[in-house]
Amino acid sequence: MTGNSALGTMFGASNVDTFMGLPRCRDLSRLSARMALIGADGCTPYPSVGFYCAGGPAAIRAAGAPYAANLAHMNFDLGGPVFPGGVSAVDAGDLPQDIGDPAGNRARIFGAVSQVLDRGGVPMLIGGDDSLPTPMLEAYGARGRGYTILQIDAHIDWRDEVQGERLGLSSTMRRASEMDHIDAIIQVGQRGIGSARVQDVADAEAWGVGFVPAGEVARYGTARALDMVAEGAEVIVCLDLDVLDPSVMPAVIGRTAGGLGYWQVLELIAGVAEKARIVGFDMVEFMPDRDIDGQGAAVAAQLLAAVMGIVARQG
Repeated sequence: MTGNSALGTMFGASNVDTFMGLPRCRDLSRLSARMALIGADGCTPYPSVGFYCAGGPAAIRAAGAPYAANLAHMNFDLGGPVFPGGVSAVDAGDLPQDIGDPAGNRARIFGAVSQVLDRGGVPMLIGGDDSLPTPMLEAYGARGRGYTILQIDAHIDWRDEVQGERLGLSSTMRRASEMDHIDAIIQVGQRGIGSARVQDVADAEAWGVGFVPAGEVARYGTARALDMVAEGAEVIVCLDLDVLDPSVMPAVIGRTAGGLGYWQVLELIAGVAEKARIVGFDMVEFMPDRDIDGQGAAVAAQLLAAVMGIVARQG
């Protein structure tokens, strides 16, 4: 037995195949829980990189295994157990995504998210690259309501196309801006040099995006970002893990200094839940091949557990 596995056993780790040992849900059309976790290795790949985040959901689930025996324990990030009124989430496993079938990949995500929404649940999508949110966001269009997106990301994702692909990971927020049911987009955490052109930023600002760069968060905190969220809004939180500083999240394709800390991300999400309502969440861009000693997976699992606890505490 290795040192890590021995420690895991001491703290209650067990052989579970769902995140934190949550109940398995094999049929989302019969969902009765408040939240449903859905994994996807990829969606709409660029030819040059493919499913470079494949295995991300599995790694995050594995990092959450030690929580399985401890769900009733105190979580100091939340001030109580993850689920204070009893477990209110299920794990639907990973969708059977195919790198050669982007349209089918999008349809599978759209269908799974739609089933969760039809049952009044909150979809929690984990991946996988940042093309996953596009079909997720599209699924909200049939609800007849308007939504706010809070994107927490090192990049703004406003490219119109990359390598001829308009639905890839660098175009997610531009495609969201074209959806009639998206009323507002707030983007937090931008830093460094990414794929965005100056015109992309201008296009986003002309649409009405509110940008809060990582440097501003470091100097002044998250208050201005939270002020942009309308009271009572229905908010879809899109979290790209590269928003976190690489000192705590190495498992991303582009490590860039100056990222947000764990508490700043959690403060943003908790602040949204206090003044509005989180109706969807995605956590993307976890790249197992770039992780160091499981550190990134552990942070992702801790953050995912906390977000589930925040959603569980909503009225």
